[in-house]
Amino acid sequence: MELEAVKSLSMAIVVALGVFAPALGIGMLVSRALEAIGRNPEASGKITTTMFIGIVFTEALAIFALVVGFIIKFA
Repeated sequence: MELEAVKSLSMAIVVALGVFAPALGIGMLVSRALEAIGRNPEASGKITTTMFIGIVFTEALAIFALVVGFIIKFA
């Protein structure tokens, strides 16, 4: 295998694994937030705000994985 092919394959694996875990995390986070809002609708403002903050931090992990993938590809 050529070096460029190995780099491309490595990037694909890193990005796929790095995006998969945060996607599961965001799904679980939104699921639990909707469940909490269903149980206590009066607290929906606080729950929604906290949910979005959690989504942002979780999504940052996926962006880091993408950056690492590009570093592997082009370094």
